[in-house]
Amino acid sequence: MTRASEFRLALVQLLVSPLKADNLCRARSLVKEAAQKGASMVALPECFNSPYGTKYFPEYAEKIPGESTQMLSEVAKECEIYLIGGSIPEEENGMFYNTCTVFAPDGSMMLKHRKIHLFDIDVPGKIRFQESETLSPGNTLSTFDTPYCKVGIGICYDIRFAELAQIYTKKGCQLLLYPGAFNMTTGPAHWELLQRARAVDNQVYVAGVSPARDEKASYVAWGHSTVVNPWGEIVTKAGCDETIIYADVDLQYLTAVRQQIPIHSQKRHDLYSVEAVQE
Repeated sequence: MTRASEFRLALVQLLVSPLKADNLCRARSLVKEAAQKGASMVALPECFNSPYGTKYFPEYAEKIPGESTQMLSEVAKECEIYLIGGSIPEEENGMFYNTCTVFAPDGSMMLKHRKIHLFDIDVPGKIRFQESETLSPGNTLSTFDTPYCKVGIGICYDIRFAELAQIYTKKGCQLLLYPGAFNMTTGPAHWELLQRARAVDNQVYVAGVSPARDEKASYVAWGHSTVVNPWGEIVTKAGCDETIIYADVDLQYLTAVRQQIPIHSQKRHDLYSVEAVQE
């Protein structure tokens, strides 16, 4: 495949309400705005169609295809863009998943990524959250190809696991994209740090797309959707309000970084390796 050397990525930091219909309508409008401003790839945040929380997942869950993914398919086709549909609560055979779908410019679904690592944490005095109370983990790695580059998908907590990013990079990914709703404890501590770490470790672009912050919600998202380049620099970063941010992903710059510090050819495969156990 002959690839373009640069493309515009847009991250939609959506303010999510308890009304699914309003969330879908607002998401459609903002995705169309991003496309009109030149984005050829657009991403929505984690749980873009529903409030985030274990009590909400079963209430808002859909089958795929369903109402939310139908909207994503339609707007991807209308705008002729690659659309990363953040994530939605998915139901299948009585099981619930936190699931990201990706749509091609013709409206077809390219992949379905179920969150691999469930967000089960307990920080005394600050936050306790157990996704496993209602969700089941996914068991597949998720990449898709575009005329620009290959993209690896993780959801929120997936970003903490460096092995996943390493495997995606070995598979040829040059952009890692993580819809994620970090909170007011983990967000200021680790959201940007983890994105920069994954970018530097693998010499890739990393994008993290968060919901906007709603101080009245039961789970308050940190916001600050971000794009990081292969040198570990912040290309663009949102605040906490609803917005769209844009970044030009330059694959020639990525190649230059890898030539300047050639870690990929210097790895000691005779001493260590990170491999996928199942594809």
